[in-house]
Amino acid sequence: MSEDTMIVRGRLLWFHREPLGADDEAAFTYADDGGLVCRDGRIVWAGDWADLPAAHRGADHADHRPHLILPGFVDPHIHFPQGQVVASYAGSLLEWLNTYTFIEEQKYADPHFAAAMAHRFCDMLLAHGTTTCVAFGSVHKASANALLAEAATRHMRLVTGKVMMDRNAPEALTDTAQSGYDDTKALIDQWHGQGRLEVAISPRFALTSTDAQMEASGALAREHPDCLIQTHLSENHGEIEAVAALFPDALDYTDVYERFGLLTQKSLMGHCIHLSAREIERMADTGAVAVFCPTSNLFLGSGLFDLDRIRGGGVRTAIATDIGGGTSWSLLKALDEGYKVLNLQGHRYHPFRAFWQATRGNAEAIGMADRIGTLDAGTEADFIVLDATATDAMALRMETAETLAEELFVLQTLGDDRAVRASYVAGRVAHTAR
Repeated sequence: MSEDTMIVRGRLLWFHREPLGADDEAAFTYADDGGLVCRDGRIVWAGDWADLPAAHRGADHADHRPHLILPGFVDPHIHFPQGQVVASYAGSLLEWLNTYTFIEEQKYADPHFAAAMAHRFCDMLLAHGTTTCVAFGSVHKASANALLAEAATRHMRLVTGKVMMDRNAPEALTDTAQSGYDDTKALIDQWHGQGRLEVAISPRFALTSTDAQMEASGALAREHPDCLIQTHLSENHGEIEAVAALFPDALDYTDVYERFGLLTQKSLMGHCIHLSAREIERMADTGAVAVFCPTSNLFLGSGLFDLDRIRGGGVRTAIATDIGGGTSWSLLKALDEGYKVLNLQGHRYHPFRAFWQATRGNAEAIGMADRIGTLDAGTEADFIVLDATATDAMALRMETAETLAEELFVLQTLGDDRAVRASYVAGRVAHTAR
């Protein structure tokens, strides 16, 4: 057996499509005693342990029974420079940005500081079971460089970009339309498609970009159609009113992005809480993704994301932590708070659907379901080991759990980083619980 081969054993779960309901077991594969064979960073075989290919029987393996092995979580909206502004007291989005976030992000002009924080950022992701993310950097090219370099050393699949902001931010945190274009172009030329790395075109949000910068962002999107676009949309009423004043000719907030060529199937639009029927229709027509960020929406009092209305309108969706407006690095907690947000509106969020979203569903949203978010043979070997008895409270509840759905709901409701026993990246252990 090759030295590059890794074999793991445990209970396997992965999704093939979005479950249609609680009884839709055809949407996923579950092996009560399963195995994965990984080679050169990819899964080459997955299935019941009893069917392990003969060439691998008796070989050394990592035995994670009785825990669950799932694809690594995919976080499609997170801010690299905001790890130290989580849990900062503020009443609303714009207050929080001006009081804490814009001050903190100025530190990332220092490449040494950015590199040190990139190391800690990746450690936090992996400790919480996130093996891929789409992250905003600061306005400084050095921030994106630092995060991409750190991810490269770990062989992580990661997407990031420097934010573009040329107004309505501190002078030390602004670029220009030209420098934002040039810096992003340089990052794409250096990093995009190198190993498992990609660069996202990242106008922070319309409030902090002039028409000229929005035009430059649209030019980048046309020149690099394979790059993701990440920004924010309709998070807060004050933000929406400010954008309307800055772009009086636009039909609405969504139309601002569409006019500049930034509303496409590659667009990840964070929040999308207060969308009109017209905006939902345009997002559906263009294939843009509405990213649900429940912990930050609740923390900043922004509103309740109406998943059923948005999905009913044909819009693609994802779910994310939104660190640091978000209050937990854990996608398990995002699922938990998402359940509560939807329950307040009389909607249900079954754990099968929730775990599909955090894995394959989010991978589909960022166009990578052929590579991550699954345990299918041939895909990249990013997976996590979850323990539903990780805390006393979880163990107590699990004594009465009888089904896989119940176990997932315990993980979703009571779990956090303590439930992550191990994270694997490219077929190698990247994190183990202390």
